[in-house]
Amino acid sequence: MNDFVAFVGTHADQLLRQTLTHIGLTFVSLLLALLIGVPLGILIARHARLASVTLGVAGVLQTIPSVALLGFLIPVLGIGIGPALAALFLYALLPIIRNTYVGITEVSPSVTDAARGLGMTDNQILLKVELPLALPVLFAGIRTATVINVGVATLAAYVAAGGLGEFIFGGIALSNTSMILAGAIPAALLAVGFDAGLAWLQHRSGRHLRMGAVVFALLLPVLSGFALLPAGHDRLVAGFAHEFYGRADGYPGLQKTYGLQLTPKLIDQNLMYEAIHRGQVDLISGYSTDGRIKAFDLLVLADDRHAFPPYDAAPIVRQAALDRYPALGTTLNKLAGRLSDSVMTTLNYQVDYQKQSPEAVARQFLQRTGLYKTPSPGERTQTIVMGSKVFTEQYILAEIYRQLIEGQTQLRMVTKTGLGGTQICFDALRTGAIDFYPEYTGTGLLVILQPPADKLRTMSMQSDSVYAFVDAQFKTSYNIQWLKPLGFSNSYALMMRRQQAQALGIRSIPDLVRYLQR
Repeated sequence: MNDFVAFVGTHADQLLRQTLTHIGLTFVSLLLALLIGVPLGILIARHARLASVTLGVAGVLQTIPSVALLGFLIPVLGIGIGPALAALFLYALLPIIRNTYVGITEVSPSVTDAARGLGMTDNQILLKVELPLALPVLFAGIRTATVINVGVATLAAYVAAGGLGEFIFGGIALSNTSMILAGAIPAALLAVGFDAGLAWLQHRSGRHLRMGAVVFALLLPVLSGFALLPAGHDRLVAGFAHEFYGRADGYPGLQKTYGLQLTPKLIDQNLMYEAIHRGQVDLISGYSTDGRIKAFDLLVLADDRHAFPPYDAAPIVRQAALDRYPALGTTLNKLAGRLSDSVMTTLNYQVDYQKQSPEAVARQFLQRTGLYKTPSPGERTQTIVMGSKVFTEQYILAEIYRQLIEGQTQLRMVTKTGLGGTQICFDALRTGAIDFYPEYTGTGLLVILQPPADKLRTMSMQSDSVYAFVDAQFKTSYNIQWLKPLGFSNSYALMMRRQQAQALGIRSIPDLVRYLQR
């Protein structure tokens, strides 16, 4: 609890901004859904044959998983507030259309007949009789849509639209419980608070209910405006992964080493490259061996002061697994030194840009190096469980390891890919849920071991020194061994479109800092 309170106190300004953005996203989408959904509900109440089709389509939209819906919208609307609002609008439609339809159709025919007998027109009956009587049911739909959208709006951070999901995504990537709670608790409180307020309005009657509806209608544009609050403005628009923004060896390290000050958009790491390729951001965080560097003609900015430590890739294995399966360590070490930076970049390029499967790319690599063997038939009684993180390079390495082990040994491989951030993978290894996974020495040093600052200052940041240190510490603290490095270093990097960087005279991170400070 003390850690959570300290985190909230340190990040109060950021939390306020995220909360206001979250409220804005929720109510902009709700306003749009009301403007479309209420007239549509009235229309199908007048034309019953349209009701089943309209409600069916809205119901299908409601069942599409939110991440999948965002995936469909990103190619059309890009990243940012556009796809987030579109997804939230579609999720809010069904309860509003349905409750408008139900509220109007449940008005007693005798009441509408009496109104017509008094000489009212159809429009007068709608505005003065049917809609006022349908308001309690309509408010129930608004309550449902609001609560749904408060929850779904956390995914806006996936597409760099902001909101409380920034803390949630960052906390999950870093296994930072305080950060997760800083996003989750306000989101839950918003949902409960808005639901309680709308419930209170829903249960008013007569003139009080109508006055409440008017006040709510006036408040909607005001609350919606929070989504348009201006953010900090930089000369270049940066898009950083949530994990990079929070890790000591990511953006905080750049601030400390270079004095870099940015207000970046936080975005899913798999969307960053597409965003810079489309020109929606100018600067991204990435990995130095990513195949999309070549595909999108990006320039990796030189890290002159070595803010990013060496990230030599190597498998880390539980000692218990090495002791139990003697062939495991020997087989894994056959890959030592086989994967240079250029080779790994090419493999990533083949998967990311040429759309080859990790399985096919891994097989081709093993065949070229003479390490591929067709798995021999027969029952395999001993099982090894391998994990990986959730990005392309890790999927490729997982396939290389699987095919190598199944071809060279009688062990049966079970793979658990896409385990998420570093801490999730490491916890799975430490607790025995997996037996090994590919890791990077810089990550092992700064994310898992987290040595004191004075120790880091005295350490040599050369590849051999960092490897020796993490290997020794992992053996002592966790009974986990680092096997021989694969031969490439996939360090964090800042990247720009090559043409833009050359036009601005930016080749290194110091050049970037000078440009931003002009």
